[in-house]
Amino acid sequence: MSEAYDRIASKRKDLRSIPTPTRQNQAQIIRLLRLKLAPTKTILRQLITIRRTITIARRPHNAPPQRETGPRINDRIRSPEIRLIGADGENVGVVTPARAMQMAEEAGLDLVEISPNAEPPVCKIMDFGKFKYEQQKREAEARKKQHIIEIKEIKFRPGTDTHDYDVKMRSVLKFLEEGDKVKVTLRFRGREMAHQQLGLELLNRVAADVGEAGKIESMPRLEGRQMVMMVTPK
Repeated sequence: MSEAYDRIASKRKDLRSIPTPTRQNQAQIIRLLRLKLAPTKTILRQLITIRRTITIARRPHNAPPQRETGPRINDRIRSPEIRLIGADGENVGVVTPARAMQMAEEAGLDLVEISPNAEPPVCKIMDFGKFKYEQQKREAEARKKQHIIEIKEIKFRPGTDTHDYDVKMRSVLKFLEEGDKVKVTLRFRGREMAHQQLGLELLNRVAADVGEAGKIESMPRLEGRQMVMMVTPK
């Protein structure tokens, strides 16, 4: 169909002015042009309709070019020579990608580049679909075991009473048990800045009560109108 359309389009300026239509639209144009009784306006109206339905594939504005992800497989391997590992793990040696592809096809498997930075690159004959599934499964298991350390903040005042102190200390110990860091802050207001020693004594008390549950990462230090101490889990 494309050859017949090209022959007709080369003789008509109105067809050369539009992008190449799909095969279905090409058939519609050829059928109309072969109808000798069809008026010119009918043909032009159909051409306008086809021109509106043709979509030109283009990359979204400012979108980065797509890049291949994952290992190269089969005919995407471009190196002139590769070191091949067979399906059973045997070292076949240095061969051409064409020979390795032939061996992979005979085994009904894929040729996968597993070490692209080696000289020459190392490839293995394997089931790529199974390889991807197992890789995704391992990554999912690793994400489950991974713990993102967060920094929790507990705020004290120089005049914090015993009950409030006990409640806040339970929170500190809970966060440390969960593997998170704790930022202990003590804020001074007004004339309390003249009694910084009271704040330092309270933070030292917190450090002592943390005990074996954590360790002091940074000793109490004054930052503006507040005193800060960082505690990390052991």
